[in-house]
Parts: sequence; C-alpha cells; structure tokens
Amino acid sequence: MKKAMISLALSGFVSTVLIGCGGSSSSDSPALATKAELGEQLFSDVNLSFDRTQSCATCHNPEKGLADDRANDASRDTGNGFIASAGSLGDDLSSIGDRNAPTAGYAAFSPEFQSGTRSRVASQTTSGIGDYEGFLGGQFWDGRASDLQAQAGGPPLNPGEMNMPSAEAVIDRLQENSDYVTAFENLYGVDIFDDIDAAYDAMTESIAAFETEDKEEFYPFDSKYDRSLTGEYEYPVSSKASLGKARFFSSDLTCASCHQLQPIGDAGEIFTSFEYHNIGVPENTALRAFNGATDVDEGLLNNAEVTDVAERGKFKVPTLRNVAVTAPYMHNGIFNELETVIHFYQHTKEKALNISTGSAIELVNNPETGAPWGDAEISETIEHDLLGGNDINLDDDEVDAMVCFLMSLTDARYEDLLDQDKVTSCGL
Repeated sequence: MKKAMISLALSGFVSTVLIGCGGSSSSDSPALATKAELGEQLFSDVNLSFDRTQSCATCHNPEKGLADDRANDASRDTGNGFIASAGSLGDDLSSIGDRNAPTAGYAAFSPEFQSGTRSRVASQTTSGIGDYEGFLGGQFWDGRASDLQAQAGGPPLNPGEMNMPSAEAVIDRLQENSDYVTAFENLYGVDIFDDIDAAYDAMTESIAAFETEDKEEFYPFDSKYDRSLTGEYEYPVSSKASLGKARFFSSDLTCASCHQLQPIGDAGEIFTSFEYHNIGVPENTALRAFNGATDVDEGLLNNAEVTDVAERGKFKVPTLRNVAVTAPYMHNGIFNELETVIHFYQHTKEKALNISTGSAIELVNNPETGAPWGDAEISETIEHDLLGGNDINLDDDEVDAMVCFLMSLTDARYEDLLDQDKVTSCGL
C-alpha cells in the first residue's frame, strides 16, 4: 500500500466531517428528508436483522455511551456493579462475538484506513518514543472497514450479528416500510431499488451520515474536561481528578503517546491516536471457551489490506471518551474496571523493562481475579519499546486519580451513569 503522510489536527477535521452527508430540512419537508434523518431511523431498526431482534443501536446503545450494555450468559460480575458481556449477543440470541463492541461515539473522526506517519507532540515524546509509522484509522478493531459507510455494511450480513442472508434480503426488508421507500427514492432516485448493490450502498451511506452529522448524539464534546477548556468548569485544585489530569498529560508517562492527538488544552481532543499496537492484552479464555472460538485472533492481520506478519496481534487504539461508562475494556473485553487497565499497563511496563534492562519484575496479580496476568494470544509482536518508555510506576492513589480524570471525559448526558460516590471522591 502506498504510504501517506497524515495530519489529524481536529480543528479542520470536524468541518470536513460535517460537509456533504445530506441536505438541510425545513418545517414543510417530508419525513426523512435528509440522508442523516433516514440513517437515524435505520440505525435503530430491528427489522434489518433476520429475527427482527437487533439493530445498530442494540450494540451501540445511545443511552449507554453508544456501547453494548447488555448482560448475557457470557457476562462477568466482579461484585463492583453491573458489567456487560465481553462479547455481544447476536440476533439469534445465542451467538456471542469474540470481540468487545467498541463505542460508536466519536467514531466519525477516525480517518480512512491507510498506512502513514503521525507526529507526536512534545509532551508525548518520552524515553526515545518518537513519531509513529504504520497503519492508521479505519473502523472496527482491525480497521477492516475503511470508513463509517463500510462499517455500517458489515453487521447486517454478519452471521454472528444481524444475520441477514444477503444484501437482497436486507433491501426487501427496507421496502416493507413505505416511509423508507419514499425517502430512498427522493434522496437516491426513483430507480434506486432496481439495483440491489446501489440500494445497499444508499442504506450504509445514510447510516454513516447520521453518525457523522448528529453532533449531539455522537460527539457533543461537552464533558467536564471540554468545559474546563472554555472556563465553564474548573478541576478543583488538589482534587484526585486534577492530579490524574496532570499525570495523564505528563511527559514522564506514556499515556498520551497513544491517546492524545493535539497540544494540551486544544479543543476537540479525541483521546486516541487511531494507531495500531500490540500491548500484550491477555487472551480472554473464558469468552473463547463460551463462544467456541479456536482460531487465534490475529488483529490487524485480519484486515485484507494488511499482509505483513509483523502486524499480527495489533489492534486499534480506542478513544478514552466515555470510557468510564463503556466497560468492559480492551478488544476482547478482558477487563471490567479502569483500575485494572492501569495496573495492567504497569505490569507490561515492568515486563518491558525486564527485557531491556534485566530489572526485576514485581509480581502483582490481576486485581480482578487475584491470579497472575494471562498470556497474550500473540506475543512475538508485543511492543516492549513503547510499553517500557518510562520506568515510573503509579502508586494506588495515583491510579485512583487517573481513573478520576478518565471519568471527567464522560459526555454530559452520561454523567448520571457514573458512580456518584466515586464522583464525589474524585472531586468532580
């Protein structure tokens, strides 16, 4: 693939996202007068699944951080509150996916899948961690859908998701709805249903338009962190959240290397670099045993555009926005708590430093299970150089503070989903 230089400065990217995905509507316009309005209806339509039980919104619930909050037989409960399943239940109400459904929030900002480079800002450059070169963007954990439209076309035909047998079957379902027929013909031409592929593309384009245009639904940028940038909110001095914010952006740590795009304080931060990395996430053996999966999940190498075996085991860096209300975590939902995620990073850091310097590893178990951390499915491509970019471990108070800062990245409409006692403890 030809490499491209990529700039992800969002000040210009937002305007790009908002252009050309539908027309404007007026008070006398017919129902579903724009592609985005049509896409909004399609996003929540369970009739587009075989047994009419599942829509896009089922796995990307607009009321729950645009993630899958459903519990099922593969769910785990650590006693710390409700935890959704690591894998999503399919339309047949028995199939369980092998990966955790990522939030659809802020997904519109991911660039099209490509190979390129990304310059890191000064605060991200620690211990020799320089600019990133590799694959960027796309949708799904492995970027196999280049953009939102391509992503929208996947689940309806996936046997483990919406389970429709063909694009033609999906279009037949669309034509059961007279409002859809009118909207498709008005927006895409009176002969749109004469071509199955064109009609399917029109459907996916409309869903992508909804995800791209509806700012309030998908990317309001109104968390406490965002409001702190405009002066509408101020992190209390000496609060846990304030300490966590300072540690997150500190050049002493490497958090921001993969979860920051812009200089500190710039509006529109997505808290993901859209890069791909293998950080040694343990295999979710419980989930794999439940769903009967036996093949190794090769991550980025599952993308048809990627052929280099050096990319095995790499997954897309997720956004941290709304992360406090979209558990479980990692591509396979292996962790339930944010504290565990941070402790895991410290574990991988110690392993990396042991490899590079021979330093001793402090034997700290997974706090959720009390057992040693599990092995990664693919260990040979773990990026120890990145993980060992600093030798600083956070104490328990600092881990708690980091979680508090991550809670402050929650959109205003989801703040009631946070543990309110924790909110108070954090000083939020």
